[in-house]
Amino acid sequence: MTQVSHQQWGQEVGLGRVDLWVLQSALVRVEVLTLGAIIRSVCSRGRDGRMEDVVLGYDNLEGYVSDKRYLGAVVGRVANRIALGRFVVEGEEYRLDVNNGPNALHGGLRGFNKAIWLATAVEGGVQLSLTSPDGDQGYPGEVQVSVSYTLQGETLTAEYQARSTKTTPINLTNHAYFNLTGQGATDVYDHQVCITAQSYLPLDDSSIPSGEIRRVDGTPFDLRKPVLIGPRLKEVPGPGFDHNFCLSSPGDPWTERHAARVCHPASGRVLEVSTSQPGIQFYTANFLDGSMTGKGGARYGKHSSFCLETQNWPDAVNQASFPDCLLRPGEDYQHVTRFTFTTV
Repeated sequence: MTQVSHQQWGQEVGLGRVDLWVLQSALVRVEVLTLGAIIRSVCSRGRDGRMEDVVLGYDNLEGYVSDKRYLGAVVGRVANRIALGRFVVEGEEYRLDVNNGPNALHGGLRGFNKAIWLATAVEGGVQLSLTSPDGDQGYPGEVQVSVSYTLQGETLTAEYQARSTKTTPINLTNHAYFNLTGQGATDVYDHQVCITAQSYLPLDDSSIPSGEIRRVDGTPFDLRKPVLIGPRLKEVPGPGFDHNFCLSSPGDPWTERHAARVCHPASGRVLEVSTSQPGIQFYTANFLDGSMTGKGGARYGKHSSFCLETQNWPDAVNQASFPDCLLRPGEDYQHVTRFTFTTV
């Protein structure tokens, strides 16, 4: 049985009221904000029975309002990167704000992560909804979006839905940063990761997929068996993992698949992720630099956490061989991701 409660958490000039929703089961406690549909915290037990908050975040609303790293937020209208901030849909070119080198990232300068969502209670959780107007951040069509967070036992489920008045690219994910030791720990080098992907997407020097779908065999990206993150990071080119792992192939039917498992042997905490999405972005917080003060005064540095962003493949709107990311009028966008917190 999950208990659901909510209260006002803050008020921001120009934004309005932000509420905090709490989902509590016998095993896990989750906090969600109406700002950005943010997962503010997840408290789960270790082998010793102690509860720790395993999600990075801030102590106050101001931290989230000024945050530039998408901590815990739902990102959209299109998660990840769109090359050069432009795409063509039905013969018309659309130009987006460029906010990540030469590219558009995570929906633009004011994406879904900075919006106040409307919250309503549902069985075992909360549904957050949002209207993204036609032309929002340069995207076509008015889009009605919702994400439902429900907690059952040790599993937090996120269900995403959307409808649009015009054909638009869409790709929704949650950008929670996890550290299974506890959110204030220095790094995730002692975590083991396993991702059930046969292939990944190599990147160009601006982090856009090259178009190649490369087998993981014989590469540092072969995570099909548990791998210690610290030593493996030394083998990965660049600052760390920030890559899409392919969970299915273009044209495969919609189905939920096991995607990833991360284990912290010292505490015994395990995070398992399953999703209907065709990809998962494994990111090792390469661009956190210690300048951010998080919960309890923690300084979040490079490799202090990891993200498992379930998603369509990056830049799919510009790459015809990638899974279709277009939502057309009359169609329903629907995806589910489950995060299960256990111990070994």
